[in-house]
Amino acid sequence: MKNNFHTHCSYCDGKEPMECFVNKAVELGYDELGFSSHAPVPFENDFGIQEEEIPAYLKEIDSFRLQYPQLQLFAGLECDFIPGMTKDFTYYRDTFGLDYVIGGVHLVRPENDDRIWFIDGSKREIYDNGLQQLFAGNAKKAVTRFWEQTFEMIETQSFDIIAHFDKIKMHNQNRFFQEDEPWYQQLADHCVELIRRKQLIVEINTRGIYKGRCPDFYPSDHLLRLISKYQIPMVISTDAHKSEELPLGREDALEHLKVFGIKYLMYIKNKQWEEYSI
Repeated sequence: MKNNFHTHCSYCDGKEPMECFVNKAVELGYDELGFSSHAPVPFENDFGIQEEEIPAYLKEIDSFRLQYPQLQLFAGLECDFIPGMTKDFTYYRDTFGLDYVIGGVHLVRPENDDRIWFIDGSKREIYDNGLQQLFAGNAKKAVTRFWEQTFEMIETQSFDIIAHFDKIKMHNQNRFFQEDEPWYQQLADHCVELIRRKQLIVEINTRGIYKGRCPDFYPSDHLLRLISKYQIPMVISTDAHKSEELPLGREDALEHLKVFGIKYLMYIKNKQWEEYSI
C-alpha cells in the first residue's frame, strides 16, 4: 500500500497544479492520494485556499477520479486552529463533504493578544522575531502556549489526522530549549495522551528532513516510543508542495517506524479508516 494524505497543490501554497501530483502518484504506483489544501484563515495570507475556491478544488478532484480510476483520490483540508479566530473544523467537513480533515497548529496566538506567532515557513528569523516580540524571548512561555493551543485543538475540534504535532522544534534547532527538558517532555507526553484519548491518527512527517530544516522526523523518537506503546494509528506524510516531493523520505520513515515496533499504517476503505500491515 502506497498513499499520501498530506498534499498541497496550487490551490494553496503548493507550487504545482493538482494534475502534476496525480500524474506523479500514478507514475509511482500509489494506491491512494489525498489533497489537503490549507483551509481559509480570517486574515490576508498567501498560504490558504480561499473559501470560494473550495467548490472548484473539489470538482477538480472529482474529474481526476474519473480520469484515473486506478488511483483512489480523496478530498481533504489541513485546518489551522487559532483560538477565537478560526472556524470549527466541522464547518468545512459538513459544508463541503470532505473525506477527511487534518488538524494542525502553525500560528500561535498568545493569551489576550490578537497578534500571531508564525512558527512554520522557510525563514527562521520570523520564528525568532515572533518569540522576542510576542513572548519577550521567554521560550518556555512561548512553547508552552504552542502546546496549550494544540491541546485545545484536540479537545474541541473534530478531525482525523494531527499534523506534525511537535513542529515547534523545527526552527528551534536546540537554541532556545531542549527536547529532553522535563517541562517540555511533560507537555509533549500529555499531547500524546490526548491524541490517544481522542483516537486520532498521527502522521510521521518527512518534510523537515528533506527540506533541510529539521534533522529528524515529526514526531521525535521519544514520542514515537509512546505512540508505539499506546498503539496509536499512524500514516506517513511527505507534506508535498511539489510533485517531486511526493515520495521523499517515505521509505526512510517506513523503516524508522519498524524500529519502534510499529507494524500497521492506515488507509481509507469504503469511507472508513482501516489498517494495513507494513
